[in-house]
Amino acid sequence: MHHHFLLHKPHGYLSQFVYEKKRFKKLLGELYDFPEGTMAIGRLDEDSEGLLLLTTDGMESENVRSKTVEKEYYAQVDGLVTQAAIEQLKKGVEIGFKGIRYTTKPCEASIISDLPDYIGTGRRIRDERHGPTSWLSVTLTEGKFRQVRKMTAAVGFPTLRLVRVRVGGITLQNLKAGEVVQVENFLL
Repeated sequence: MHHHFLLHKPHGYLSQFVYEKKRFKKLLGELYDFPEGTMAIGRLDEDSEGLLLLTTDGMESENVRSKTVEKEYYAQVDGLVTQAAIEQLKKGVEIGFKGIRYTTKPCEASIISDLPDYIGTGRRIRDERHGPTSWLSVTLTEGKFRQVRKMTAAVGFPTLRLVRVRVGGITLQNLKAGEVVQVENFLL
């Protein structure tokens, strides 16, 4: 029988269970006693936070990572994001990926005026005197390395904080940072 989990990954953790380099890193196994063979489905980099699905079922992992499942992110960016930048994101922007130029697929993007409470305050990004920040939502069906960060930078608004809030029909809502919930299955 397979096990499935939802995790609100906090900032500062790697989306893995083993790290073989010499520096100390915080790993997912420190948050919960996961069964042997548990794997993260997709990843969030060390600086990102939010919804992470974990499973002991490799086939389920492939299903979730497919190009048809939407992943929604909330990005806090440097500056007051413009509607023109949002339109660029929607159409696709050119980013670097593995040393080559890549144009992202069209996606959904919008400005967020009221941030939901479940996002939390997160770590302090910077002082207000360094200029304004704003939030936007980006929904993708692809997931290249650090893609959302590269996309917002490509339109002139570097990402300061990144939170994955949804994978398919599963949302982050009601999960606190570091909290793990075991579920019967993933209802995407």
